[in-house]
Amino acid sequence: MRRPLYRLGSLGAALLTLTVLALLLDIPASFDTARTVRVAILVGLLALSSGLYFAAVRLVLRHTWPRGTVWVVLGVAVALRGLLLIQPPILSSDIFRYVWDGRVQAAGINPYRYVPADPALAALRDRAIYPRINRATYARTIYPPVAELVFAAVGRMSDSVTAMRLMMLGFEAVGVVCLLHLLSLAGLPRERVLVYAWNPLVLWSFASDGHVDAVAVGLLGLALLLRARHRDGWAGAALAGAVLVKLFPLVAVPAFIRGGRFWRLTLAGLAVIVCGYALYSSAGWHVLGFLPSYGREEGIDSGQGVWLLAGLARLLPLPREAAAVYAGGVVLIFLCVAVAILRRRPIENDAEALCRDTGLLAAVAMAAISPHYHWYFAWLALPAVVAPSRALIWLATAPILLIKEPVPGDRFFWPSLVYVPAILLLLADLRPWRAIRFRRGPQHGERPCPLRRS
Repeated sequence: MRRPLYRLGSLGAALLTLTVLALLLDIPASFDTARTVRVAILVGLLALSSGLYFAAVRLVLRHTWPRGTVWVVLGVAVALRGLLLIQPPILSSDIFRYVWDGRVQAAGINPYRYVPADPALAALRDRAIYPRINRATYARTIYPPVAELVFAAVGRMSDSVTAMRLMMLGFEAVGVVCLLHLLSLAGLPRERVLVYAWNPLVLWSFASDGHVDAVAVGLLGLALLLRARHRDGWAGAALAGAVLVKLFPLVAVPAFIRGGRFWRLTLAGLAVIVCGYALYSSAGWHVLGFLPSYGREEGIDSGQGVWLLAGLARLLPLPREAAAVYAGGVVLIFLCVAVAILRRRPIENDAEALCRDTGLLAAVAMAAISPHYHWYFAWLALPAVVAPSRALIWLATAPILLIKEPVPGDRFFWPSLVYVPAILLLLADLRPWRAIRFRRGPQHGERPCPLRRS
């Protein structure tokens, strides 16, 4: 056992070393040639980190570990996050909008009412936050109500980027604690929390850039734990909270209501959603913020921002209905997967099945939507801890490549490095409508084997 433990420690040390090297790049905030070159080098270092991470995941899933190994895993995870907190956000400016929305609410103003550049908010502008807000001149905030409540809580305590990042890490810690309990419920080794805690995409999305998706991770982890413990009403409320941070967790609903557990989950979830939007209803229909216009700006409405349609458009002119047809096909595929999940027999201790189904639904949805923002995929690492599959772990990590596109605006060729393997792995996971699961661990006298079909 010393040899695997030594290898695990070596992989953790290598991840820490690559993180230090990445921080030494000192990437400037201004968009110039120096930034472009250094970001490209950073992506290379993160690709190497991903290779080490895959090796660590394989190692931790193939072996049994002595008591206390989980503290090594968590110690490396904390150290990695501490390193990334040293420097300001590098790859995204979204956190400045979070701080701004918190500041606006601390001043007693509904954040959905005005765009940041509106004269009504002129007194709140400064030189540190306001100039770095994206879409400041034309977009109201896009973030749903629970996200705004988090921003408001931070804004009333500290008007700073550091405070906001610490809040995100706090929610992430909630998710990790819930994962540890889920692993215990599923009868799995707690060391598997490494699948989430060492993930480079997770690290740079949350500890470095402080994306609000970390709040959704914490609430989704709580929802999974509550659902596994048969606290259906609270699970529905927590899942709705995650949806009101980032809409993506909505796809997990079929996994939560499987086994006839529908009404408490649904009613509690709907109550949270209604109350959340009611808190900000003074803005009228503007309570939806920039969300209705977001699909158009990102090319989702036209299909230009969707990976598969972007590729087809290079071969032949697409009709106007192409995006609608594609959306209909995606909905049909998703419904087929959801129905297959709903038809599965309920089991007494279904923590692993719950995470497996959530991960499968999430992987199908994210591969179909094919976002081009890397941090949108970080939440997939959460269900992968309890029910890892090749497709899920790939989609939770490989989008690091989307940080820097060799050809700006390329929505097909470079993203194909992410989506082609993801779809192939997902098709393997879907056959025969069940995800590939990792074994619980080698039995006595048996040679460890990493995979089996369930």
